[in-house]
Amino acid sequence: MTSRADILAAARRLIDRDGWEKLTVRRLAGEVGVGTTTLYHHVRDKEDLLVQLLNDYVERLDRPALPDDPRDRIVTAATAIHDGLAGWPWAAEVLTVDGFVGLLGDSSLWLVETIVTGAIDSGCTPDQAVTVFRSIWYYTVGEILVRTRSTRRPAQGVDFTFDASHLPNLAAIGDRWPVLAAQDTYAEGLQAFVDGLLARAGSPASHRSG
Repeated sequence: MTSRADILAAARRLIDRDGWEKLTVRRLAGEVGVGTTTLYHHVRDKEDLLVQLLNDYVERLDRPALPDDPRDRIVTAATAIHDGLAGWPWAAEVLTVDGFVGLLGDSSLWLVETIVTGAIDSGCTPDQAVTVFRSIWYYTVGEILVRTRSTRRPAQGVDFTFDASHLPNLAAIGDRWPVLAAQDTYAEGLQAFVDGLLARAGSPASHRSG
């Protein structure tokens, strides 16, 4: 008998070895050693398989202790999402579509719930809370994807010399750009970002426009 755990373990091996883009139900069936018909009893298609993998992955992550302050809860949950995706960066690419929240199971959605609740407890309307989550999500996924791809394809041999007459500030930074750009500023940026989002959501102008 082929179990769900066997299938997901084989799928993880294929992704680690060949990348998630090359994962197919047919290749997975060969890895498990069963026919594709047997596999379809457990997964509907590739998208369903990837969602099952993501839910299983998140279930295995340790849940951080959540602070009492709602703003700090948002930061803690977003950091947990970031650290989880950093450990499995292909998941960030799979989830780069709006509406992915509807695909995830309850065990994965607690992080989303934490951020939305933290925003509401900070004075946001439910609609504004969704905007807070989506903004943090874009920032987090973007940081993961850029850093992962930069690691795979470092900017070797790129000329960072700029024309001082047209780009004076870039010219002054010059060759220090790669070092500065490689710094890990996610935590610092996240806190500033959350503070700005919550302040904007609580402003009278934002309430009128929302």
